[in-house]
Amino acid sequence: MPAKRYAQESSAAVRSEVAGRPTTPPRYYGEPHKFDPFFRGPVRKRSCTDVLCCLIFMVVILAYGALGIVAWLHGDPRKVLHATDSYGQFCGQDGTPNAKKPILFYFNILKCANPAVLINLQCPTTQMCVSKCPDRFATYTDMQLQNALGSSYWNYYRQFCKPGFNNPNKPVSQVLRDEDCPSMIIPSRPFLQRCLPDFIPLNGTLTVANHTRFRDALDAPRSVAELRQAANGITGLVDAKEWGMKIVEDYAKSWQWILIGLLIAAAVSLTFILLLRFTAGLLLWVTILAVMLLVAYGMWYCSRELSVLGERPGSDVAIMEVGFHTDLQVYLQLRQTWVIFLVFLGGIEASILLMLIFLRGRVQVAITLLREASKATGHIMSSLFYPLITFLLLALFISYWAVTAVLLASSGEAVYKVMAPDITCPYANSTCTPETFNRKSNWSAAARASCEGSRCTFALYGGETPYHRYLSVLQLFNLLTCLWLLNFSLALEQCTLAGAFASYYWARRRPRDVPPCPLFSSFSRAVRYHTGSLAFGSLILSVVQLARILLEYLDEKLRGANNVVARFIVCCLKCCFWCLERFIRYMNRNAYIMVAIYGTNFCTSAREAFFLLMRNVVRVAVLDRVTDFLLFLGKLLIAGGVGVLAFFVFDRKLTIFVEVPDLNFYWVPIVTVFLGSYLIAHGFFSVYAMCVDTLFLCFCEDLERNDGSAERPFFMSPGLHQLLGKSSPSR
Repeated sequence: MPAKRYAQESSAAVRSEVAGRPTTPPRYYGEPHKFDPFFRGPVRKRSCTDVLCCLIFMVVILAYGALGIVAWLHGDPRKVLHATDSYGQFCGQDGTPNAKKPILFYFNILKCANPAVLINLQCPTTQMCVSKCPDRFATYTDMQLQNALGSSYWNYYRQFCKPGFNNPNKPVSQVLRDEDCPSMIIPSRPFLQRCLPDFIPLNGTLTVANHTRFRDALDAPRSVAELRQAANGITGLVDAKEWGMKIVEDYAKSWQWILIGLLIAAAVSLTFILLLRFTAGLLLWVTILAVMLLVAYGMWYCSRELSVLGERPGSDVAIMEVGFHTDLQVYLQLRQTWVIFLVFLGGIEASILLMLIFLRGRVQVAITLLREASKATGHIMSSLFYPLITFLLLALFISYWAVTAVLLASSGEAVYKVMAPDITCPYANSTCTPETFNRKSNWSAAARASCEGSRCTFALYGGETPYHRYLSVLQLFNLLTCLWLLNFSLALEQCTLAGAFASYYWARRRPRDVPPCPLFSSFSRAVRYHTGSLAFGSLILSVVQLARILLEYLDEKLRGANNVVARFIVCCLKCCFWCLERFIRYMNRNAYIMVAIYGTNFCTSAREAFFLLMRNVVRVAVLDRVTDFLLFLGKLLIAGGVGVLAFFVFDRKLTIFVEVPDLNFYWVPIVTVFLGSYLIAHGFFSVYAMCVDTLFLCFCEDLERNDGSAERPFFMSPGLHQLLGKSSPSR
């Protein structure tokens, strides 16, 4: 017997008491609902739920908007797109002293190996705009020795020093302290407006000007591997820029064809949904057969390519040995690529065959449930277009997050600090301004004496304000809030659709008893009364997703380490959080259905949904996964069909009807069409999936409330009665 803590009385009982009718007795948590002759589906008289979470959600939204405004005021996206020197001037910009200096030079490129490069989008060393990159090895010490033989050595070296510096005899320690000149220069070449080491493979060894090791100005030994690691820190940023520019160019050339492909996917998805209402059984069996044939064709094609490549030299090279290439044709010339494709497709084909062999009866049950869902969506056709609202919300929130993230990352500015030779200088390591530092008008005589020889030099990219110090925290807040808003948008869609389909199920005479505008009424109830509950559930899911992202980041950092125990622990945590996210996502979905029906808060709804599912765990195992798999096959068929068509078009195998433009990466429109088609099909089929889940929970509730007698008739349709082997009562 459970502890004597009573659940909230059903709202039907509350209405009965108000109307003077006898109330139903209170119910223990986890017990089935009792028969209520006045229950007619989603409760209409409701009160606001989870008000505290709703208030917190509103405050977070306001803070998120304020963060975007502050990031807009402080950030400068041009720092990400263009090379910028340590004075905040863009290289090659007309009307500035850097007009004829389009290339960025790093004083100490070895500092670019710092992981902060990827966070702050800046390399923590002095950067100068130059007209050309150095073409030789040299250190400042070497230059001083050679300058005695002629001024040509200094004239060459000084073009990489700060503007205005012209003292080749200054001690090297002071030069490095004041950062007047780089400690060394190495042979480099311009790459995306940056001077990067000119790496040349020699007999399988990476070299720079035939050197594998060299010494810096302090006579410390250095290796080419250190240069390569530092260069990777920069190229990791500039490669993304170059890729982005080429991809945008491909989109500009092929957007018409991509739009046509997506329109075809939308038309096919809508046609599939409409046909599903009238020929659900036949259409789903045809879908299963079509997917099997499509996968079988893919396996045959992979086998043919394997046989062709078997006679081609060099096709046995492993993918890991080839490395990363933007041209996918490189991978298509390898046997290992087609073996992976063949194994993947074989696994899909085997899964479908096993399902048909062992789950034939359950597939038929799932098809019957989908037929009932098609009737519900047929009476509420507006539900098919609700995912468009969700798509617009998701696009808005993702765009806002991306823009805010770039603005936050580009908020760092060059920070200069006082570098004093005497540690007693009271202004040592304090921030300063290079333009006004030499005046020192507000310094006392004692300070001037102790700070003699001090310089205002570049220290780092960032800032001294609280805003700059907590940029990493603001980035985490930006990410968490974005996840929260995305999950809230999906929760709002699920709750809205659940309320609409529940009103259809609990209508005694359909469609006459279905309320007018059920989708709009359900949406209004969800926003007016249950914003807090939806925000509560989506916040829990968002925190788990943020933890998974941080674990992925930590796992990426540990890949280069030899700590096997730490990597094992992180791997176990990733697995646990993945399972936790799947469970929370599933429970949230069913909790939102209970919220839409009964109007209870999130915790109560989640608890009621959990106990209801546990009391019907066999039916859940039978219907839930099989139904999802059938809908997945439908999405796969639509996306795969349109994707194959796009492949033949952009790979110029259908040149009879169309003429496509030349592209940098022909896979960009193909992948876009495939993913876009899958998302479009998922948008339509998500309505069906939500309808199935709602009807299933209502079906379980109906079984517990009623017994099919004349006094307590079922609300379920004759088709669902047939699943249970019961005769349908007359309506």
